[in-house]
Amino acid sequence: MKKIYLAILLLTVTLLSKDSISIEVLGSGGPEIGDKRASSAYLIWIDGKSRVLIDFGAGAMLRFEESDAKIEDLDIILLTHLHIDHTADIPSLLKASFFVDRDRALRIFGPDSNDMMPSTTTFIDRLFATGVGAWQYMGDYLDGRSQFALKPYTIKMTKKPKVIYRKDGISISTISVHHGPIPALAYRIDIGKHSITISGDMNGSYHTLEKLAKGSDILIAHNAIPQNATGIAADLHMTPLTIGLIAQKADVGRLVLSHRMKRTLGRETDTLREINRNYKGKILFANDKDSYPIF
Repeated sequence: MKKIYLAILLLTVTLLSKDSISIEVLGSGGPEIGDKRASSAYLIWIDGKSRVLIDFGAGAMLRFEESDAKIEDLDIILLTHLHIDHTADIPSLLKASFFVDRDRALRIFGPDSNDMMPSTTTFIDRLFATGVGAWQYMGDYLDGRSQFALKPYTIKMTKKPKVIYRKDGISISTISVHHGPIPALAYRIDIGKHSITISGDMNGSYHTLEKLAKGSDILIAHNAIPQNATGIAADLHMTPLTIGLIAQKADVGRLVLSHRMKRTLGRETDTLREINRNYKGKILFANDKDSYPIF
């Protein structure tokens, strides 16, 4: 009987772990000091492997290590935009990759340029390219001399969902969002019948996120400002009322609030009240290292 019980238990664990999908919040904070959080970063796990990385701000490298993620398992990096609190630990990740057994290319996608920001391809070149990069000694990752290639791609502005990656059961779509004067993208990751959408920083003016997020199991929305925010803050970020409207229009299964800054921390009751005016689904406030299973 004991052997039968153990066999059933092993089978149950195997079935539960098969095709498992989750998203881990590596960094739930913003760019400020004092929130006790890493800056924006998310990691999608599939079958126990760290496959998709979205943003990688300051402090995310430590959280990546604490999560037991492996650089060699990463398929792709998605950058919502190129602000420091979403990209600062990219050089740390690439340097650490020197010490792991990885030999396949690592793709990195992000937005196009404007008069304030470089394109993603130019951004990566300015970090690493031989002869011009800030860390030009890492240029062999771009020119093919290293053990694997870092391949940057720039995504042109689009107000319609656009598929940018499809491989091994993973499909990734993107759409442009309004983040003041900064080119920015939201991403949707579909894995089989399940989907995760990450808003990135945005204020909702383009009315594009609800198109991308339609029917998602989880929408991770950035809750960086309170309802009464005005001026530059409101041009850059969504108010709680806007978050609720988008979640309701997109009919998402769960809403996770991240990029929590000191101006919204401690105001969760007010935030919930405004979101609940439109969205009646489950709402969760993210902290570093929180993990949300999809299946």
